[in-house]
Parts: sequence; C-alpha cells; structure tokens
Amino acid sequence: MSDSASECPEPRSAIDEADAEALVQGICFKTGPPRRLGVEVEWLVQELRTPWLPVTSERLEAAYAAVRSVSLDSALTVEPGGQLELSSQPAASLMECVDAVRADLDAVRAVLREDGLGLVGLGHDPWHAPRRFLREPRYDAMEACLDRTGPAGRAMMCASASVQVCLDAGYEEPGTLGHVRRWWLAHQLGPVLVAAFANSPLAGGRPTGWLSTRQLRWDRIGAGRAGGPALDSEPRGAWVRHVLDAPVMCVRRDSGPWDVPDGLTFREWTRSGVPRAPTREDLDYHLTTLFPPVRPRGHLELRMIDAQPGDDGWIVPLAVTAALFDDPEASETAYRAVKPLAERTRGTPAPHNPLWRDAARGGLADPELREVAALCFAAALRALPGLGATTGVVDAVAAYQDRYISRGRCPADDLLDDLRAGTDGAPGPHAHETRPQGKDTSS
Repeated sequence: MSDSASECPEPRSAIDEADAEALVQGICFKTGPPRRLGVEVEWLVQELRTPWLPVTSERLEAAYAAVRSVSLDSALTVEPGGQLELSSQPAASLMECVDAVRADLDAVRAVLREDGLGLVGLGHDPWHAPRRFLREPRYDAMEACLDRTGPAGRAMMCASASVQVCLDAGYEEPGTLGHVRRWWLAHQLGPVLVAAFANSPLAGGRPTGWLSTRQLRWDRIGAGRAGGPALDSEPRGAWVRHVLDAPVMCVRRDSGPWDVPDGLTFREWTRSGVPRAPTREDLDYHLTTLFPPVRPRGHLELRMIDAQPGDDGWIVPLAVTAALFDDPEASETAYRAVKPLAERTRGTPAPHNPLWRDAARGGLADPELREVAALCFAAALRALPGLGATTGVVDAVAAYQDRYISRGRCPADDLLDDLRAGTDGAPGPHAHETRPQGKDTSS
C-alpha cells in the first residue's frame, strides 16, 4: 500500500507480451546471501483520549504537515484512509532496523501528541466506518476497481494497518536459505504468523467472528488482486504468469479520471493495445496494484501480519520472522514444523484456502497452528542472540511467547475479553454487545 504514483508520466515506448515477461522475470527475485532486513509499520491515527471519535480531515492534514517537517530515516507515507506508514531503509542487521524505526516513531509520536493524536496498533479500525482521506486519481481508481467485489476493498484501503516484514529473497542455489525454499516457507509460515499476531477482531464496535478481520478483508477482495500464485512450479515463472494474468486496476491518464477496465488482464492489454499500448511504466505500476500475502519485489515482502499493540509491539513479529528466515537452524526447524500444514491448503494459493481462513478466524485456538507456533517461537528465541538481538528484544519475544503462544491466544483475544468485560473504554452504541465467534457478522 505504500506504493503511490499521483502523477502519470508521459507515455514511452510500448512493450509487448514477451517484453513484459522478461521484465518481471528479471526483477521479481534478486538472489544472493540474506544480508538485508526491513519493516513497514502501518498505524491508525486516533484521538489519544477518545479514540472512538473520528479525527477530522483538517486535523490530519495539519498533523501530517507537521510530521513531514521532521527528519526521518524511514520513508513516511499516508494511506488512503489517513493511516500512517513508516518504511525502513534496508538494514544490515535486526538491531539496526529496530533502532532506526523506533527512533523515527518516537519523533512522529512527539509531533502528533502536541495535537492530541496518537498512533494505535490495531489491524482493523474497531469503531469507524471506512472513509477516504486521500483524494487522488490512483485511489479513486482503486476504490472503483475494488468496489466490484464488495465493501472489503474500502475497508482494506481505509481501515486496516499491518506490520510488513521485508527479507532478502535468498540464494539462487537450493538449500535452507535458497530462494525457492524461502518463497515456499513464506507462504506456509504465513498462516502461523496470521494466527499468532491476530489483532483485529472488531468492526463497527462489534466482534466480526474473525480474530484477524484485516485478513478477512484481504480474502474477500479476491484472488486476482489479493491472491498469490500456485506453489507447484518454479517461483519466477509462477510469479510472471500471475502478474500477466492478473486484472489491470487502471489505465493512467495525464489528466482527468483514470480508466478502470473490467476484467482486462495485463497479458490481454499487451496483445490488444487498447485503450492504448502499455509501457514499461504501466507494468511497474501494475506490480504495485497486486497485493498477495507474499510479494516479490526483488526481496520478499510478507504482508499478512496485523498491526500490533503498544509502542514497540511491532518488534516481536519482525524479530521472530527475521530469525525464522535468516538463521539456518531456525529456518530448517520452521520448514519442518509447517510442512504438515501444507495439506490443509488443498493446493489452493494463499490466502484463499482453508488453512489461511482457519488462521484468520480462530487464531491459535487451532491446535495444529498452536503447536507449530510454539515450535517456531522456541526456534526464534534460540536464534535471536546469534543475530545480534539485544536482551530487551529477546525478552520481548519471550514475554509474547508466555502471554500468548503458550496459552493459545493472540492480542485479539485480549480485545474481546475487554469488550465482554466492558473495559474497552469505548461508549459506542454496540460496545457492550458480543456476538458468537465463528460467524462473520461484518458487512
């Protein structure tokens, strides 16, 4: 969601189908030793004292103008609904990444606090209906496109937030840290991360029946836009086919509304040249409009983790994921642990399969997901000191393991407990109500 392009460049030379295939093939996996790590942290921006009250667009505009005046190491992006995202620079170590982003977040929070605003770590806004903050041709076209599959698209755009971990693709050669293994592991470990870090059980003040309502929204957008490719073939070829056979979100114009074709794939666009021939810039843009749970962008972008509670809650999924991918022993343990889970996908690409849906709906109440999560957290804890993690980071992961993983819980369970006890602090019209879990009550 951090990819934005509010201006349409002048058309350049057209590309054909073979050109498009070669370009995607060349840029999707940049292989080599895993050396770099990054994180993108999205936040809801809410009133500090009364988070159930909406923040006006005028206040957000003023606050973001002030934030942009602050010198940050991370790239700052404002999302369509006014969410704020910080995207780290590629870091040479876990602690370099943690320290840089934490310093940036401290600076941003200080500016927002002056206006009575704060960053809130929730995967989905529990109170407010989705509403657009940004009015740009890109987001107008995105909204029109996603509306064709129902209301989930607007909720994803305007009411969701995540922790996205970025990892090197891995070695070209086969093996534990090879790119083929890491691509497969990212998709099979993904539902474990969804379940362990689910933190979005509410919408409109009510339980939705899903512990990760954010993941539910992605599921309902549909496979063409938010799905991944099948894992039964070589990753580069599978991704190339997926990209070219995915529907085009929009055809950009220099002025006026952008065209939003219905059902036109990029492959068909290269063949027809209608409404105009696509260019390299159109292909680059098309890649930013695909939102699979694992997106290859030279590196691997893991997009399935809900935003986490607390100022530093994002550090735990970053540290655990880094350990499970970049420490060879931990990676092998994770691979063996998740391998039996693959049968539950029934060969259907993520996230539109039973395993991913079970993870989003029930979290670690699922015995198999709970067992695998326990094995993975234990492996991560053994590996983290060797990756240079400080005692504070290791202790944070251990505390999370004790509070949630060992008890088959996740942060979403805390939110539901608070709601049932009437201690969530929100006096909204439905704050006192609960609905049976297991049934989706969201719109």
